[in-house]
Amino acid sequence: MPGNDERTPLVPLPSQPEGVAWPTERWPEGQPPMGVELAALLDAAFDDDGPLATTHAVVVVKGGRVVAERYHASVPRVGAEPEPVTADTPLPSWSMAKSVLHAAIGLLVGDGRLDPASPASVQEWASSGDPRRAITIEQLLDMRDGLDFCEDYVDERASDVIPMLFGAGRDDVARFAADRPLAAEPGARFHYSSGTTNVLAGVVARLIAPERTDAFLARRLFEPIGAATARPSLDAAGTWVASSFLRASARDFARFALLYLRDGIWAGTRLLPEGWVDHGRRPRSVDETDGSLYGAHWWVEDDGRGSFRAAGYEGQSLTICPSLDLIVVRLGNTPAERYPALAQWRSAVVAAFDPPNRRSIA
Repeated sequence: MPGNDERTPLVPLPSQPEGVAWPTERWPEGQPPMGVELAALLDAAFDDDGPLATTHAVVVVKGGRVVAERYHASVPRVGAEPEPVTADTPLPSWSMAKSVLHAAIGLLVGDGRLDPASPASVQEWASSGDPRRAITIEQLLDMRDGLDFCEDYVDERASDVIPMLFGAGRDDVARFAADRPLAAEPGARFHYSSGTTNVLAGVVARLIAPERTDAFLARRLFEPIGAATARPSLDAAGTWVASSFLRASARDFARFALLYLRDGIWAGTRLLPEGWVDHGRRPRSVDETDGSLYGAHWWVEDDGRGSFRAAGYEGQSLTICPSLDLIVVRLGNTPAERYPALAQWRSAVVAAFDPPNRRSIA
């Protein structure tokens, strides 16, 4: 597995450039570097009849400054008139929330309240004869827990994620997911699962009780970085539905991405423990469905630039490129069959900032 060895060096994470303010209250703005042309790429993203379908927001951050930004004229709302999208409009994360949960786990690891190597404390696995009680926090973070969970977004008869989010499991997503049996020995295989994330979210909720997870995230993560629009959704049992439900503006998602690009440090204060960002971005697994690399609740790009990415349903993405000190946020609605075109677009935006590899979108 490429990069799985912890001795394998990762592309260094850049520090905040001298003289560039941290965007706790407002984002500093600038221009793309000389020769970087983004107009055609932005036009392509916001062409509703193009291959990406609907893009609601794009924010590009270079060297800690917003250098490109565009929003859709409006976003549909159920039972209401379409609403214009602005820099302050909260938009859905879908599975990008999984990468935010990695930060929440990191805060507890830094506090000494959680050990990634220890078995996860899950009531449904407490029986002495239950093989699931051996599943560790690390295996859950790596999506190598072995639980039998069908991550299908279309076929309701086969899917586990649809009833978990919208059906019988919606009031207690962690319990619904924890009730799944083992399909493989813990640690033996990679299997991407929203259920796995919600099991972890349940561990977090029980550990920090009586404080609610939304209050914990606001106090320890969102408020320190100025992400005022970030709102996680909790189920009836009080568990954050961290597999899928976090709303924030594109600029606030960019703030979260900047925290990771800066190695968990914000305005001179370390928020995430040393090494935790590397923990998330170090590739551990290959997704056999498409060859993608996975770290710990973060996807990893094999692009030679050290890029890693939070990704969500319908093409939500935070792309973080350490070698170029670059962040690309894209939020919208792209059908799954068009994901290859979206991946090409993301690659083209990043390549536009890399002088030897600059190219226009095909």
